Amino acid sequence: MKPSKSVDREAPVQGAVVIHPDREGKGVSRSAEARLDEAVGLALALDLEVRETLIANLRQITPATLFGKGKVAEIGGIIELAEADVAIVDDSLTPVQQRNLEKAWNCKVIDRTGLILEIFARRARTREGRLQVELARLSYERSRLVRTWTHLERQRGGFGVMGGPGETQIETDRRLLADKIRKLKLELTEVRRTRTLQRSARKRHPYPTVALVGYTNAGKSTLFNRLTRAEVVAQDMLFATLDPTLRMLKLPDGRPAIMSDTVGFISDLPHELVEAFRATLEEVKEADVVLHVRDIASPESAAQAGDVREVLTRLGVDMEDRSILEVWNKIDLLPADDREVVRGDARRAHPPAIPLSAVTGEGCDALLEAIAALVDEAPPVDVYTPVGEGAAIAWLYRHGRVLERQEGKDGSVRLAVSLSPQALGQFEQQFPGAEVRGH
Repeated sequence: MKPSKSVDREAPVQGAVVIHPDREGKGVSRSAEARLDEAVGLALALDLEVRETLIANLRQITPATLFGKGKVAEIGGIIELAEADVAIVDDSLTPVQQRNLEKAWNCKVIDRTGLILEIFARRARTREGRLQVELARLSYERSRLVRTWTHLERQRGGFGVMGGPGETQIETDRRLLADKIRKLKLELTEVRRTRTLQRSARKRHPYPTVALVGYTNAGKSTLFNRLTRAEVVAQDMLFATLDPTLRMLKLPDGRPAIMSDTVGFISDLPHELVEAFRATLEEVKEADVVLHVRDIASPESAAQAGDVREVLTRLGVDMEDRSILEVWNKIDLLPADDREVVRGDARRAHPPAIPLSAVTGEGCDALLEAIAALVDEAPPVDVYTPVGEGAAIAWLYRHGRVLERQEGKDGSVRLAVSLSPQALGQFEQQFPGAEVRGH
């Protein structure tokens, strides 16, 4: 009996060609090469093998195919030579453009929105994340149903008003999609209600909250792990993590805070995703301090920062009426001379930025000090504790920031401590034997 051959069950690697349409007058703040590199990063995040890349100048838009006839033929030849299974167009395509390009190039065509949605669908782990991605995907697909049923006749002849089977199928699918979208929105409303209750419960504890935001791959998760000693996935990959994570953060003098790591932003973030992730990013709106993490070693750092601010504005986060601290990450990747220049620029920024390296830990202590200064807006008070009130002293160290400590000869202790009004009220209720002065 012949030995049976092992069956290879691994999916074959799909080859891809990445095309960035360079629209004149659009995206001046970022070079076409940088945009193409980012699109390649998105393709790699989807485990595609990028076999060819190109920048296609786009002087005017052709409604049927986006590109002109000659350019479509030229790109088609490149795709054929590369034996690519997928063509990624780093722009938004209409359903008609997508369908026509697939016919012309004889391969699957994905636009920027579809690519990001596919990455999000793979990376979401929590129930909330999956719900949000599914809602965004259905909203995107709803306008593309025409592609699914082109093999069916669209209209019967004759004098009747009855639609053809293709038209009936499209309407049926639209109703099914509308029902699914309605159901998902109800489930997300319940998730938002639960999240609001959790946030209200956290507010009953006198812990300040700190939220991390930033362009994808700026190093947020690495910094989050460094500061909270967590083990969140942190890879050199776009959208390595999606689901928000909360951990305790210990500030100088032992005071705790709650830190949240959110999804990374990206230029031209699809509208469907901004809407779907609104509930998750409400953590940013409610935070006492927002840390805007920037990859200062990237030549596109300023443009990426502008994209982050734009998305935050779309989410309704008031960038002026908020304690926002810029964190200039990855200084370890800069040459020594450039590093000194960056440190000088950080000091002159308004408000001053914090240059650091989340990988080596350089500058992280200065960041913690800056966070503590931002959350300690209440003026310090003097607390006098009699002998034997060790629990009260420990409570103050846990929930406030102790600035000064003096011990009397009789064993009493005076602490100069900064507390939020809520924490101060809780302290006075729990420890009536202690005396508070200066408020």
